[in-house]
Amino acid sequence: MKPRTPIQKEVARLSKRLPKLTATQKAYAFRHCFDHYAIKRADGTNICTECGHSWKSDHDLADTLCGCTCPHCGIRLEPLRTRKSVFRENEYFSIITTYKQYQVIRFFFVKSRYKAGQAAEYSVFEVVQRWIAPNGTATTIARLRGMSMFYYDLWMKDSDMEIRPNGGLLAYDIAPACTYPRQRFIPELKRNGFKGDYHHMRPYDLFKSILSDSRAETLLKTGQYHMLRYYIHSFFDVEKYWASIKICIRNGYNISDCSMWKDTIDLLRHFGKDTNNPKYVCPPDLKAEHDRLMKRRNLQMERERREQKRQKTIEDEKKYLKAKGIFFGLVFSDNLISVKVIESVEEMMEEGRLMHHCVGDYHNRKNSLILSATINGKRIETVEVSLKTFEVVQSRGVCNSDTEYHDRIIDLVNGNANLIRKRMEVA
Repeated sequence: MKPRTPIQKEVARLSKRLPKLTATQKAYAFRHCFDHYAIKRADGTNICTECGHSWKSDHDLADTLCGCTCPHCGIRLEPLRTRKSVFRENEYFSIITTYKQYQVIRFFFVKSRYKAGQAAEYSVFEVVQRWIAPNGTATTIARLRGMSMFYYDLWMKDSDMEIRPNGGLLAYDIAPACTYPRQRFIPELKRNGFKGDYHHMRPYDLFKSILSDSRAETLLKTGQYHMLRYYIHSFFDVEKYWASIKICIRNGYNISDCSMWKDTIDLLRHFGKDTNNPKYVCPPDLKAEHDRLMKRRNLQMERERREQKRQKTIEDEKKYLKAKGIFFGLVFSDNLISVKVIESVEEMMEEGRLMHHCVGDYHNRKNSLILSATINGKRIETVEVSLKTFEVVQSRGVCNSDTEYHDRIIDLVNGNANLIRKRMEVA
């Protein structure tokens, strides 16, 4: 990408002047980016993956449990029992430095190849540079990367280090295996509260935030590291909660669980509490206060659901009365079986609950009439009659099964269908 803005042009020019990796920096990367192993063979032989030296240990069990040191190169080794002979690993190494007025974070792609009996082979080349101006403006210089969404390190080694877009490409959000310990920082970072501790944040995210956002700077200076990390790494509208955060800062209250604290503030607002009052926003036991408010909110929601259900039931009863009221009171019997129209939504739901089928929702069926067949008051089957054909659509006993009276019930209802038709004619 061709540099367009003045800052991009300056960074592109300065990037070419950055020094190459020194031998000491390379050695540090090779030593700390990877785990180094003592390959343990079945005959008790140990092979150092770093220098290729092999030896037999007199303390095999201790070496397996605690690790060992190569007697040839002196490097500390982790035991690895395997029959493999060739190992390849890729990792990232970073250098945090300054150039002119810029804070610069350089990322290097480090590759290793181990083969049993041979000295380790390493290679390293630079892939990304993040340049951060004193005002927080960031510029990225990087090599081209393969167009795969699934592979993190498909860098095109022969491509040029050029200006690349900052946003939207996770390939530049690199978490290196190690960072060179000798680091340099621009004075503006120290002015804005940075003292060398990243507090489990990526340097790029932290530097850019505290240089460009006064609220991030305030959180860092006041020791609200958890909230700063939450602010940087999540879609958190800090402006909405900033007044309450300042109350916590003034009262020396450290917000350790930011998500729970945010939910607590939302609950306090829901109940109309003063979120500028330390009594509410700085609870001694955040979890207990959050759980108390959440329980109260759940009870409130349950009451609201019950009230909505009650209102819906009243509305359904009105609709059911209007639609099927002309059939209420209709009963016919053959001296054993009695069949009556179900006369309310509540009665229909009770029918479905006791009979273990889905008739409880049938009160909305426009062209159906639901009846209950009983013997001596005991429910036997539930009957659905079509108001178009005046015939039985279905008749179901407990758990949708047919009873021994099934055919008799259908004959009884069909034989009295004229009573249903007459009710409709009168209406």
